[in-house]
Amino acid sequence: MKTDVEELTPTRVKLTVEVPFDELKPNLDKAYKEISQQVRIKGFRPGKVPAPLIDKYVGRGAVLQEAVNDALPELYGRAVEESEIFVLGQPDVEVTELDDGTQFAFTAEVDIRPKFEVPDYDGLEVVVDDAEVTDEQVDETIGNLRERFASLTNAERAAEEGDFASIDLVAKIDGEQVEDASTTGYSYEVGSKSSIEGLDEAITGLAAGEEKTFTSTLAGGEHAGEEAEITVTVQSVKVKNLPDLDDEFAQLASEFDTIDELREDVRTRLGRQVKLQQLSEARDKALEALLEKVDIPLPEKVVEEEIGRRNQQLEQQLQMAGMTKEDYLKEEEKSAEEFDTEVADAARLAVKGGFVLDQLAVQEELGVENEELSEYVVTQAMQMGVQPQQLAEYLTQNNQLPAIVSEVLRSKALNLVVEHVTVKDESGNEIDVEAVQRELNGETVQAEGAEGGETAEDAAGAAESEETPAETAEAAAEEAPAADAKDEQDTKDKDA
Repeated sequence: MKTDVEELTPTRVKLTVEVPFDELKPNLDKAYKEISQQVRIKGFRPGKVPAPLIDKYVGRGAVLQEAVNDALPELYGRAVEESEIFVLGQPDVEVTELDDGTQFAFTAEVDIRPKFEVPDYDGLEVVVDDAEVTDEQVDETIGNLRERFASLTNAERAAEEGDFASIDLVAKIDGEQVEDASTTGYSYEVGSKSSIEGLDEAITGLAAGEEKTFTSTLAGGEHAGEEAEITVTVQSVKVKNLPDLDDEFAQLASEFDTIDELREDVRTRLGRQVKLQQLSEARDKALEALLEKVDIPLPEKVVEEEIGRRNQQLEQQLQMAGMTKEDYLKEEEKSAEEFDTEVADAARLAVKGGFVLDQLAVQEELGVENEELSEYVVTQAMQMGVQPQQLAEYLTQNNQLPAIVSEVLRSKALNLVVEHVTVKDESGNEIDVEAVQRELNGETVQAEGAEGGETAEDAAGAAESEETPAETAEAAAEEAPAADAKDEQDTKDKDA
């Protein structure tokens, strides 16, 4: 087999492959056998029809076509391997010659990863945020914890901002009720602006048993975007009562005896989180610094596929949150063109980052051990809430293991970069990344082995993880936009 490589662009090549006809013999034999199973010729059992009769009644051309289709994937793979190119995506294949008994030839145009060398990355310096926990952050986290233990008591007055009202909603369009926009017994925090526009203004000033009708645009459901007449009826008004910040609260909300102990534990947990964020920021900025030293062409088709993947991901998550893209852009105060530009820039950066880390793994001769794959699968399974064995079987059955190997290799390559980068915080202090990682790993073990304290830890986590639709622009460019617009106050609705 002979293979010639023509460079169409720095990121696309054309392979011209010539194959002696003798190499197709196994594929021809297989084609005859399969066709023999399918044809019905008097006097011959299925699978026993001689080749000459197949040529006569079915045609030699059909046999050749079957053999070529069977041979192409393997021949293409061999051509790629011999050419030592890193192909991306599926090729555009064209059979250019099929001379029965003499020669077979085809061409394949395909995108490739550009050839380049990763420059020396010793001496790179990045600056990350200070790992500082302020009193305000501790107070905010304790406040979130108090919210979880708040109680609601009936108020014999009209609803005010901050109250919780149990309401019924009826939406009508042209006098016909819209079922999916109507509800009963809905617990709503007045002033939260977490539901349909105009609801807060309508509820404010209504007492139990009173109602008000207003006009608004439906945000979701079959009639999303249409104007409807909304009638809200207040069933009850309740006031939220927060527990006092004292030792009794500490004992109720955690395993600690005093409020000072609880506060110190929250500070420690927040400190661990900001250090984790510091490490994550160090990795991101180390990669950014390395990418600034590399200038490579990118295959447009690969970039377009990445843009499409990100837009599809955003669409799915906004749909789950009951938001439209128009709502999202309005929240972001951006035009569609501005958002598209951001996503395209982020997609290009992601594709470039993947290429650079892949090449670095090759240069540094990095490999992936079975233990590392197992650890990755276990970690992913924990995050997804499934059994590791179940996830492993899914990845194997769907041929996802090569992608997992690539992911682990890229992570190892990035770890190598971080090890050679000088990391400083904004105050000018140099950070020993490995030492911080060891410290955090030790704290993780201690936290997992401790009894109780989950409520305080959850509150600390909640303080760091709360996101709103307005924070999704950057996330959409990176991976997963957050657009959680669903009200969750029902869980708080308990009487004192």
